[in-house]
Amino acid sequence: MPTGVALRDARQRLFDAAERVLLQAGPVGLTSRAVTAEADVAKGVLHKHFRDFDGFLTELVLDRVAKVEADAARLRDRAGSATPADNLAEAVTTLFSPLGVAIVALVISRDALRSALREAGAGRLPLLAQGTTMIANYLAVERDLGRIAHSADVDALAPTLIGAAHLLFTERQPARPTRASVRKLVDGILAGVAPRSATPSTSGRT
Repeated sequence: MPTGVALRDARQRLFDAAERVLLQAGPVGLTSRAVTAEADVAKGVLHKHFRDFDGFLTELVLDRVAKVEADAARLRDRAGSATPADNLAEAVTTLFSPLGVAIVALVISRDALRSALREAGAGRLPLLAQGTTMIANYLAVERDLGRIAHSADVDALAPTLIGAAHLLFTERQPARPTRASVRKLVDGILAGVAPRSATPSTSGRT
């Protein structure tokens, strides 16, 4: 696409292209040339919208972080319905989608990107950090509803679940863990604080 032609939604087009490249070629194959070629735009388009390629990658990850934060709000709203284990199994499966796993690998592989993301307030390991907060906040609501034990240490359970899920999803690449294996993992983490099958709360949330 010629540089002089207006590009509608250029940022999103570049983000979408970067995600496809990341899934196909991994962090090593994610270059500015690969992104602009995949997006079918002139090389200068990326630098017109971002200060440099690291700035582009920072915005790409922050865009994904915003989606995780939206997922966190939806998970919190599900407290009191289905079972805690069902809700958490679905949440970690969504968090560790193929793209989510690839984004985490990208962040781990690039020191400059990690530094920029820390400066942007995204935490030391974005996505894993937001996922941990998402799980802890959800479990806190379920604890208030009486669907997990009052003694449950949600600040310990959340990173334990995120760490174990990350290992499960990365070890199985390129195959994905089965739904049963994810549920088994969640049941193991929740053992002793939540029943395997809980009845949805009838009292509602206050």
